[in-house]
Amino acid sequence: MDMFEQKAEEIKRKEAPLATRMRPTSFSDFVGQEHLIGPGRVLRKAIDTGKVPSVILWGPPGSGKTTMAYIIADATESHFEAISAVSAGVADLRRIIEGANDRRKNIQQQTILFIDEIHRFNKAQQDAVLPYVEDGTIILIGATTENPSFEVVSPLLSRCQVLALNPLTDDEIQLIITRAMRDMIRGLGVFNVELEEDALKHLITMSNNDARVALNALEMAALATPPDPDGKRRIPLATIEDAVQHRALRYDKAGDSHYDTISALHKSMRGSDPDASLYWLARMLEAGEDPLYIARRLVRFASEDVGMADPQALVVAMAAQQAVHFIGMPEGNLALAQATVYLATAPKSNSLYQAYNKVQEEIKQRTAESVPLHLRNPVTPLMKETGYGQGYKYAHDYPGHFVQQQNLPDGLQGKRYYNPSDQGYEKKIIARLKAWWRDLGKPPEARDEED
Repeated sequence: MDMFEQKAEEIKRKEAPLATRMRPTSFSDFVGQEHLIGPGRVLRKAIDTGKVPSVILWGPPGSGKTTMAYIIADATESHFEAISAVSAGVADLRRIIEGANDRRKNIQQQTILFIDEIHRFNKAQQDAVLPYVEDGTIILIGATTENPSFEVVSPLLSRCQVLALNPLTDDEIQLIITRAMRDMIRGLGVFNVELEEDALKHLITMSNNDARVALNALEMAALATPPDPDGKRRIPLATIEDAVQHRALRYDKAGDSHYDTISALHKSMRGSDPDASLYWLARMLEAGEDPLYIARRLVRFASEDVGMADPQALVVAMAAQQAVHFIGMPEGNLALAQATVYLATAPKSNSLYQAYNKVQEEIKQRTAESVPLHLRNPVTPLMKETGYGQGYKYAHDYPGHFVQQQNLPDGLQGKRYYNPSDQGYEKKIIARLKAWWRDLGKPPEARDEED
């Protein structure tokens, strides 16, 4: 690197955000993830011996994935190539692999390829890396916030060790903030920054365990705070609140968080917990989830988990969908909240869900049965002559508007698909069915156990 390149690199470092400038350069400065890189751990031992396997670093934003990759490369004296799966393509991979081959042959230096957001690589791009990971041309370090089991192709996944990073704790975030305020070279030490206690607590809370968010907000607050007569920049709570307008919610509408959170909402409602249900609903809405997606899931829940125990549940869920569509957001959030609480506190029954699954399986496994002749409409004279409609009993002509007759195909006579629970409105359904069959003197077998 010549003098001009060194100067350019120095300027680049100075202009980089605080989170980038404060990135640790050794494991002694690294905060968190002791289960991976603490003394005596397998990964730490491998790094110390210079024999690092290809790994997938899986963890939340701001937990140290990128920093760990840089430190591993430096500790093993490897050539380091970093790309982002958002912008890189197969051509970039080929260029890096050619260079790795040359270094391997000429100077016996290994190359670490760091792919940030590797889950955004498609199958073809991941397949392009596979043979070079397998033959050792490159050591792959992939970073992802998404579950690698779903986002990384199986052949590549089988050749990498998956390392799960934990979210940073509040104490670890506080340590990172304190270091940044005191560091005279890379941090804010020259600004003589002090954080009021309530401002520090708010910054830690609003960062949501993301070190990058905490440091960038700290830098913004420090630059916006003029020094007092003593030369100190005392940052009050109001300045931190202004620097961090919204909490860094860990949520990706197309990733794991999306599916995990909607699952938590569904299961909380199924568990009849209105408080947890409201919490998960708000987590999605405040993170920018499509409210109509949530409404669709509420409608599904109304039929799947409440069902006929409370037929009004479906009406309420559909009303919430219409309200959101009609008035929009954020006003529509209360309609979704109302529906969520209604569904969470409603009596639960999956009898309807089970009944439909039984019928669905029956249809898949059996040949299509013919409709009994007496249930067919005799629209033409020929149909009447061939027996269409003959013997059909019109239920309204009978006491209680009920009459026994064959309604299932011949091969399915006696089948019982729907067995109501003893919850909510289904108690009335059971009583009504029992009464109909009792009047006929022929209670069905499925109802005998209920008596």
